[in-house]
Amino acid sequence: MEKWLPKVPIADWVDVFVNWLTDNLEEAFNGITNVLETLVEGMFTGFSYIPSYLFMILLTLLAWKIANKGIAIFTCIGLFLIANLGYWDQMLYTLALVLAAVIISILLGIPIGIWASQKQTVKQIVTPILDFMQTMPAFVYLIPAIFFFNIGVVPGVVASVIFSMPPTIRLTILGIQQVPADIIEATEAFGSTTSQRLLKVQLPLAMPTIMAGINQSIMLALSMVVIASMVGAPGLGADVYRAVTQIQIGKGFEAGLSIVVIAIILDRITQNIGNNKKQGGAV
Repeated sequence: MEKWLPKVPIADWVDVFVNWLTDNLEEAFNGITNVLETLVEGMFTGFSYIPSYLFMILLTLLAWKIANKGIAIFTCIGLFLIANLGYWDQMLYTLALVLAAVIISILLGIPIGIWASQKQTVKQIVTPILDFMQTMPAFVYLIPAIFFFNIGVVPGVVASVIFSMPPTIRLTILGIQQVPADIIEATEAFGSTTSQRLLKVQLPLAMPTIMAGINQSIMLALSMVVIASMVGAPGLGADVYRAVTQIQIGKGFEAGLSIVVIAIILDRITQNIGNNKKQGGAV
């Protein structure tokens, strides 16, 4: 660019906006910090109270009931391997981080998706925001998260929510809008209200697609655990990050393998929940 062309001061505008937020919404950020810390620590404490062998049995039975015997066997062997390698507590913390991020993504994402599916104007506003959230490098989310919430578990959860929420919103919109038009016309012919049509027809039929969105959100949240460890988030990601910085290849492989095991277990279970709902809807 020519020297005479003035630079657009985007960095200065962002700094001013961030400073305004911290000056005027400090109490709100402190409240969010307390809630998220309590949520994650509460789930980790709850998981820790369950003996490891009982946790393995319960998750194995859940996988057997929801998925199949093969996934149940993999769950049992995978969890035993994690415990044997000495990463059980880190795995529980990672599970708590991912579940906290996914719960928030669901609580925020599904209502937004429902709203956008009913209002074209809302969809037109939400879609570019989702594009921005998905294309922005994940590392960038850590900068404002650290600034607002300091280091620790909270910025990791916040960054994970931002990174993992778009699939839930997008597939909620898609699932509701893919409900056949003749079914919608039939409900209108019977005099159903908008809320009745949404709750009793559209959402049940869209549930397999919504579950696919939740599945993707879980995978994206789990992919953030290593990045979140850079700002002090505990769990398996911290072990991977420590191994990378200290060039401990074996330790890094063990922690990474534990993350892969958890990812496969969560992926298969949530996938089969969606498939079961789809089969139930077809019946």
